Amino acid sequence: MECTNFCRNARAALTRVSAYLSYFYTMNEPLAERIRPKTLEEFISQHHLVGSEGALGQHIRKGILPSLIFWGPPGTGKTTLAQIIANESGRPFYTLSAISSGVKDVREVIEKAKQSGGLFTTRNPILFIDEIHRFSKSQQDSLLGAVEKGWVTLIGATTENPSFEVIPALLSRCQVYVLNPFGKNDLEALLRRAMEQDTYLKSRNIELRETEALLRLSGGDGRKLLNTFELVVNSEEKDPVTITDALVLSKVQKNTVLYDKTGEQHYDIISAFIKSVRGSDPNAAVYWLARMIEGGEDVKFIARRMLILASEDIGLANPTALVIANSTFQAVNTIGYPEARIVLSQCAIYLATSPKSNASYLAINRALASVRDTGDLSVPLALRNAPTKLMKDLGYGEDYQYAHDHPQNFVAAEFLPEALSGTCFYQPGNNAREHGIRDFLKARWKDKYSK
Repeated sequence: MECTNFCRNARAALTRVSAYLSYFYTMNEPLAERIRPKTLEEFISQHHLVGSEGALGQHIRKGILPSLIFWGPPGTGKTTLAQIIANESGRPFYTLSAISSGVKDVREVIEKAKQSGGLFTTRNPILFIDEIHRFSKSQQDSLLGAVEKGWVTLIGATTENPSFEVIPALLSRCQVYVLNPFGKNDLEALLRRAMEQDTYLKSRNIELRETEALLRLSGGDGRKLLNTFELVVNSEEKDPVTITDALVLSKVQKNTVLYDKTGEQHYDIISAFIKSVRGSDPNAAVYWLARMIEGGEDVKFIARRMLILASEDIGLANPTALVIANSTFQAVNTIGYPEARIVLSQCAIYLATSPKSNASYLAINRALASVRDTGDLSVPLALRNAPTKLMKDLGYGEDYQYAHDHPQNFVAAEFLPEALSGTCFYQPGNNAREHGIRDFLKARWKDKYSK
């Protein structure tokens, strides 16, 4: 009996040691890379593209692919999908990074592709270019002939809007596929797969008791989720490792807001901000203002947009709004960030309701706290800016109701993200002016200001 127990314990110890050794040999390889899926069946998320009804999935299974561009946030599977396409199609696979490659590199790869692929065949090589939006116009021009003549099937990956970052001639030769942030179910599935498949994690006694903090910190980024999970597990030396929200938050620094001051986020969020003010919704106005501030937007840019808005959307209905907006513009130029956030908040709420009070200070602080707590909530499609045909085809701006086309220049639409629907960041103060504001808001928003 004792011998049996000894042998059992010895085998368990050897298994544990083997797992640790295996982990240390690959310790420079992050968890997200160790469990990267190799086949389409293993790929999690993006069901609208690779599911049973997804057009891309059907193309991959048939092995006949157009040149294409994957557009989506970081950690949504763009590179993984490209590798899966290459593996399942059996085609030669060449990869370049737009960060470190130039025209010479592109031409060398195209020459190799011509020699290995041949013209106008369904087996032509795949050229994968990561961060293709970083290529200059001349670098993108160097791809046109190869794509046009079928020497390569181009797969580009970008986090930026291809309408702005990819030259029209190349864009017209490619299909654009949009990858979405991972949903809750997909993120939880990623965690379960990591625990089931990764050699090191299988050797640890891990109890996944709570996942809310992990999912929130990931922001829909599968890579970030897995690497955060690995960081938390590695921080605990002894088993069992019980994953709780408190443990995760104690090991990981605060979440940063996803915001690109020159990219699509810039246009989407300023669009949502303007439409929220126009729609007489101070809550949505200060929320989107907080997203811009937390993301590092130029405060003078925000003030200029409000100055335009004061004249365009309020005008003679309240001429003082233009005076207030102009004073705000002068003030933010004088004091700068971070104090300018209070002035911007005051102006934004004034333009939405025409009040001014220290309630704006409280409103922006509540909104900023909400941004830090809830992370990167997506801009609703109806509020997104849609200056190009591609964006309109994707539903950007669709079903947006222009407030000036409705009685009292108001429509009872929800301008906040779905997760924050009905939230009130701005509460009118107890003073004569804001008593009138409360009546104004109650007449329009009913239950939101019924108290």
